Amino acid sequence: MVDDGVVAVNPLFARPGEARVVDKYRMPTESMLPETAYQIVHDEIMLDGNSRLNQATFVGTWMDSYASKLYSESFDKNMIDKDEYPQTADIEGRCWKILAELWHAPEPTATMGTSTIGSSEACMLGGLAFKRRWQLARRAAGKSTDRPNLVMTSAVQVVWEKFCNYWDVEPRFVPISEEHKCLDGHDLSSYVDENTIGVVAILGVTYTGMYEPVDKIAAALDAVHHDTGLDIPIHIDGASGAMIAPFLQPDLVWDFRLERVHSISVSGHKYGLVYPGLGWVVWRSSDLLPEDLIFRVSYLGGAMPTFALNFSRPGAQVLLQYYQFLRQGKAGYYSVQKASQDVARFLAQGIGVLDAFDLWNDGSDIPVFAWRQTAGHTENWSLYDLSDRLRLKGWQVPAYPLPDNLSNVTVQRIVVRNGLSMDLARSLLDDIREAVGFLDRLRGPMPSEGQTPGFHH
Repeated sequence: MVDDGVVAVNPLFARPGEARVVDKYRMPTESMLPETAYQIVHDEIMLDGNSRLNQATFVGTWMDSYASKLYSESFDKNMIDKDEYPQTADIEGRCWKILAELWHAPEPTATMGTSTIGSSEACMLGGLAFKRRWQLARRAAGKSTDRPNLVMTSAVQVVWEKFCNYWDVEPRFVPISEEHKCLDGHDLSSYVDENTIGVVAILGVTYTGMYEPVDKIAAALDAVHHDTGLDIPIHIDGASGAMIAPFLQPDLVWDFRLERVHSISVSGHKYGLVYPGLGWVVWRSSDLLPEDLIFRVSYLGGAMPTFALNFSRPGAQVLLQYYQFLRQGKAGYYSVQKASQDVARFLAQGIGVLDAFDLWNDGSDIPVFAWRQTAGHTENWSLYDLSDRLRLKGWQVPAYPLPDNLSNVTVQRIVVRNGLSMDLARSLLDDIREAVGFLDRLRGPMPSEGQTPGFHH
């Protein structure tokens, strides 16, 4: 009989006196050989999915061998210890200034920014700066600071709901619809008031990959400013698109070219092409980050400003980001992102011609697209069944409902990242066709017990 509370040790390491099983939930009393400990963990993680076949996640799963070498040389660096690792601290500053230039800041070297653990922390910092600026302005005017609110799409990533919950801000969700598939400025004036600390615009909606038209959102807020005097800023949640648009859609106006855009966040570990554990946030000018949120630490005999939720955190990913900036350059980033977009458009076209599906979007923004089942196609199977069939081949392609007002619509989504080659994409498309053929041949409905939405990052 197998005990679920223990882990079996591979017999390869069954040496005299060595334990054959290990308790999962208590630290062993005695030490074990490093080879044994390694083998236990190694064998357990073999049960994880193949990250290269994970089309659910936006997070990067591949870097080249030189990046891996650099990673192994620097994974012991603590990003917060700027006295001990001044060069890493200096490189961090170079990186956010490179991003500021990429995003058309008026004076890139005069911007304020920071690295973070991921874009979720970066979003939290952007929202916190909004709240503090609003509070300072309200107090200066002798007004109440009791009821701040933040306006965003109902298709927002969960980090913004967390921000509002953790920092006592009322979230105001503008619902998406068939006509308005993302936040596009429509009816925005109905959601803002004197307590609005800012509006979040998403450059690559998590659910579908679509860009929200920041220029239209800014124009709607300009009209509000003209009519009411309310001057409401925008934060760009560019988790994915902020490292796509500068290369693939350089003429798209979404960034610091719009004065209403105060801050931009991005995931270095998504289309920034770095391993997990890195985000960035940049303010168009240093005055937009309230001074009382900044802490200063000793650095090279001077003071180094720091603004982050985490204290000790890895410095290696910052160095990997700088490596990628040097390694790729603008031409390299264009080539990598264009290759991903080409694969996404290929897959979208192949899926779009199948009678079973209607495309929600086609991957022409970020290399992400979604589709739904054609109305009336069948009652025998759903996109959840297709997701299950694809898992049999190792593919992770999530299915999930859209947010409120469209929660009756289920979509499936593919995220194309660096590492999904055109050959792999052809295999994925073949497997989708095969799965659809199997499901269409069913003479009765698939069992639906235990079906749950796939996790969408």
